[in-house]
Amino acid sequence: MTDLVLDAIDVRYGEFAAVRGASVEIRGGRTLALVGESGSGKSSLALAAARLLPPGTGFAGSVRVGDRELSGLKGEELRAVRGRVVGYLAQDAMAALNPVMRVGRQVSEVFARHERASGRVASARAVDLFRRVGIQAPEIVARKYPHELSGGMRQRVMIAIVLALAPEVLIADEPTTALDVTVQAEILALVRELQAERGLVVVWITHDMGVVAEIADEVAVMYGGRIVEHAPVREAFAHPLHPYTRALIASAREEPDTPPKTPFTTIAGQPPTGEIPDGCPFHPRCPVAVARCATELPPIRRLREGHAVACHLAD
Repeated sequence: MTDLVLDAIDVRYGEFAAVRGASVEIRGGRTLALVGESGSGKSSLALAAARLLPPGTGFAGSVRVGDRELSGLKGEELRAVRGRVVGYLAQDAMAALNPVMRVGRQVSEVFARHERASGRVASARAVDLFRRVGIQAPEIVARKYPHELSGGMRQRVMIAIVLALAPEVLIADEPTTALDVTVQAEILALVRELQAERGLVVVWITHDMGVVAEIADEVAVMYGGRIVEHAPVREAFAHPLHPYTRALIASAREEPDTPPKTPFTTIAGQPPTGEIPDGCPFHPRCPVAVARCATELPPIRRLREGHAVACHLAD
């Protein structure tokens, strides 16, 4: 199994630092959930790991898959890595798929371009892959256009495209957000099954703590472009150390005996959308912040086995 190591990743869009010094390691066969509010840097870190950042984006740091360093690759070397080493599953399948091309061709094209497969062989492999990802009547579906399919079916087509070249790392950017809970559960089960078969590293970006509890082995919490807590998922839910992690869990948790019309637990204030404040980026919203939180950036420290946190007050 292959490990994924992200080391000191920085991503800048002009003057805005979207990701600041993010480091994380995920072993083969395990799933890391990246969580946080919109604007926390999750998707930018995922795009950096997949080497899919837009042209002109400032990037620094190291992306390693096994013993291969990907951060310096360009041109043909980078194209060879995409799909074969790292696969990226987008959030909006309707936007990611070509609306005027039959979905079967969109999958078979991968085999034709990357493996020089003939049209007949590529089409047969696409149908086999559709069958593998749970698409009923794959020969019929292969002849349909994206708009003729349901949201869950389109997402299965996207999974087929991503898995066509058997990547070692799968990065999934909130792929079930727009799906109903039944279809979401089916997609989660499919990804778990495929991961068990292939020993994939899976990085699952989400804001849904219920999904985190169901699919992840580890969770990394992001805020203001930084990873502020990283722990095994059970440890994170049972003993969250960062105030932001505690607030996320509290806002998602509903006790069975909660009376009807009880207001949801919320996090006061708004996440930073422009300039990141000095000190701890969460301190303007933190209910336990002290004076040093406004001036000193807390380093991320390992306080327990496998549990690291960036908070002055965590210990």
